[in-house]
Amino acid sequence: MKIAVLTLGCKVNKYESESMILTLKKQGHEVFSHLTFADVYIINTCAVTNEAERKSRQMVSRCLALNKDAKVYICGCASQNNANQFEKLKNVVSVVGNANKPQLVYDLDATGTHIDKLPTVYEDIYHAYPTQVRAYVKIQDGCNNFCSYCIIPYLRGRSRSRNIVSILNEIDELSNQVKEVVLTGIDVSDYKIDGEKALDKLVEKLAPYTLKLRFRLSSLEQGVVDEKLLIALKNSNFCPHFHLSLQSGCDSVLKRMNRKYTTRDYIKTVKLIRKYFSDANISTDIIVGFGGETKKEFKKTLKFAKKIKFANIHIFPYSVREGTVAQKQHYNEVDKKTKKAREKILQKLNKKLNKKYINKFKNKILTVLIEEKIDDYYVGYTENYIRCYVKDAKVNQFVKVKIKGQYNDGAVTEKVL
Repeated sequence: MKIAVLTLGCKVNKYESESMILTLKKQGHEVFSHLTFADVYIINTCAVTNEAERKSRQMVSRCLALNKDAKVYICGCASQNNANQFEKLKNVVSVVGNANKPQLVYDLDATGTHIDKLPTVYEDIYHAYPTQVRAYVKIQDGCNNFCSYCIIPYLRGRSRSRNIVSILNEIDELSNQVKEVVLTGIDVSDYKIDGEKALDKLVEKLAPYTLKLRFRLSSLEQGVVDEKLLIALKNSNFCPHFHLSLQSGCDSVLKRMNRKYTTRDYIKTVKLIRKYFSDANISTDIIVGFGGETKKEFKKTLKFAKKIKFANIHIFPYSVREGTVAQKQHYNEVDKKTKKAREKILQKLNKKLNKKYINKFKNKILTVLIEEKIDDYYVGYTENYIRCYVKDAKVNQFVKVKIKGQYNDGAVTEKVL
């Protein structure tokens, strides 16, 4: 049977989808990770924003446009949040939440809606199949932060960590298949061993793999970054890219968001990172127009972004999520026109900052892991996460390149022999 597993949202969803793909292949099915003709579609949904839920629903009709007779199975955060939005859609035969997601691939004859309680301990039931040259390894699930704008703790449950031996066993297996591993989770910063935060201890265990693999961490909270972690990263062939979650560069907005740090705390963390990794790529997320954000507060965010000198900013116009604290607080809603205008201003600044960061490496030699070919170029990322375009290379190989200048969404480069 031809089955397509389609993923929306975060790297954790991607990892869980890859695990489903591995299981389905072992069962003898022909499995795809992209939108194509199939007998069965499994849609792993996202609910981080209203727009993400809309795209999750829209994916059903996109599938049926390719095969009007296909069966569609829904799983993930959007169905965990509101199963009803999928139940009446054409050809949807089963809707499950996050708790039921792992069992979906073992019972494709199942029908109806099944939304069970979320687990309270880490369930070590996923083992991903790398569909690209980079592999993701899930080390943690759930979140305890309860930021006022976010619904994810209610859809993923409380923070729970994977056994370190299980993680290392998977990395050991992957070391013969890929060249780069990303440690991911809903809140990687909260990785624990025996109830104590232990991301640094996990990273220390990666040292023996430095000749085979390079490592990345997905999004981090600033509070987890200390000297112990940075020293461990230095010794583990870590790619110096820190996606350090911010959300706002204004303390009053951070307080309304229930973010547990100030801009001063954030600056200290950035300085510490640059002490150990002077050329690190520091990227972030920023929400514009969060409940009652004033013109003055937004200007503080712009000023802060310039001060930090981010290499890249992921920008999200705020949308109220039903069931969150922010929705219940009834903050004065920033109108759509203002949010759009602020998004454009921040995008313009982001382009300048990104160009500045790339130009910093002009004529310097960096290492690119080639992931794909696009037209006449081979494309991949440097250790510090600059997207590079190079001619005369091969997919899944490291290539030494010299950056010549900005190009498209990254840099055009020259291969160094």
